[in-house]
Amino acid sequence: MRTIMINGSDYADGKELHQALRRLLSLPDYYGMNADALNDCLSERAEKVHLWISAPGSGDTADALNKIRMVIEDNDGTVKELY
Repeated sequence: MRTIMINGSDYADGKELHQALRRLLSLPDYYGMNADALNDCLSERAEKVHLWISAPGSGDTADALNKIRMVIEDNDGTVKELY
């Protein structure tokens, strides 16, 4: 299981958040930077993701993080809120 920590307030928007996920999860170059693409990438892996959220952020970032949360949970990963 890969554990990552996200502080939503560190990102200006959902695009920045997805760029960080690409790096943190070593996603492929063809990663489409959205929840559907994340689902596709995670469903191809045996390794599960454990996401720790220290702050949700606001606006577009919070919306993107919520979608990311659902994708991780749908792919048998876990999410823990630390706030």
